[in-house]
Amino acid sequence: MLNWLKQNTANARARMAAEVVKFKNRTFMEAVVTGCALVAAADGSIESAEKQKMAGFIERADELRHFDMRQVIEVFQKAAGDLEFDHTIGKATALKKIGRIRGNEEQARLLVRIVCAIGAADGDFDSQERAVVAEIAKELGLNPADFDL
Repeated sequence: MLNWLKQNTANARARMAAEVVKFKNRTFMEAVVTGCALVAAADGSIESAEKQKMAGFIERADELRHFDMRQVIEVFQKAAGDLEFDHTIGKATALKKIGRIRGNEEQARLLVRIVCAIGAADGDFDSQERAVVAEIAKELGLNPADFDL
């Protein structure tokens, strides 16, 4: 009986720790996914290679792998839909979400590196995508030149 109680307590503690990690990193996940949508849409179309690259990162990142891929897809589709409906307002909304991690240099730098990879996922990191990534870097208080932009 005592072992059963210990095991259930340990399992409950592990589930709670995972929920805390998800809660703490939700802002980062939303910033990353929204940034990916913004860069992917920069050249006028969102390629499946860009979506796959983003999904692959989310599944492998320690900070984000706790998220259900359905949540990630919802955030991506919302950002992509906002950009499609009205690019200017969608971009402003996306930059606002991205800006929520400003001040956390480690997350901000990682986000910029991720969106650079998304921009290059279709084999061509073009000038429009580079310009959007530079704008994201500035929104985060980073120097675009640090990322060869």
